[in-house]
Amino acid sequence: MTFTYRFMDSPVGQLKLVAKGSRLAAVLWENDRPDRVRLGIMTQSLDSEILSQTEQQLNEYFAGTRKSFELELDFAGTDFQKKVWQALLTIPFGQTRTYSQIAHQVGSPAAVRAVGAANGKNPISIVAPCHRVIGMSGELTGFAGGLAAKELLLRLEGCDVFRLKKRTNVEESVQASLF
Repeated sequence: MTFTYRFMDSPVGQLKLVAKGSRLAAVLWENDRPDRVRLGIMTQSLDSEILSQTEQQLNEYFAGTRKSFELELDFAGTDFQKKVWQALLTIPFGQTRTYSQIAHQVGSPAAVRAVGAANGKNPISIVAPCHRVIGMSGELTGFAGGLAAKELLLRLEGCDVFRLKKRTNVEESVQASLF
């Protein structure tokens, strides 16, 4: 099956929305590496219903009137990647998780680096909120859209990035004292 796409402007740059049939297959960044997400042959489409819905919902998200997405998704990846991407969908608006927390959630507590790699290959950025995954220290780490975009998305959701880092460091200190 071929993929259809359209571009949309956003506060984080131009996004490429990609559909596979009636499902959203990707939200790609303006300067995305061509090999980060592997897709098939694409044709431009301005009349795709799923791409219209995606653009509308993303615009609502950027305007601050939408906190969750209601779109049919088509994740293409390994079973482990799909588990990680499904875990991303459970992170509530305005909250963050660490790579370690996601590794525990998917039942692979030692696979923190693999979670990071899967997070980096997330094809449906923003909708599957990989921007809500942070380093254990509270640092904003690795993001296909760039760290400035990650910070903008977190701030849009009401996250105080400086306070987030401070809180995470306190939590680590408490956890360390328990062991």
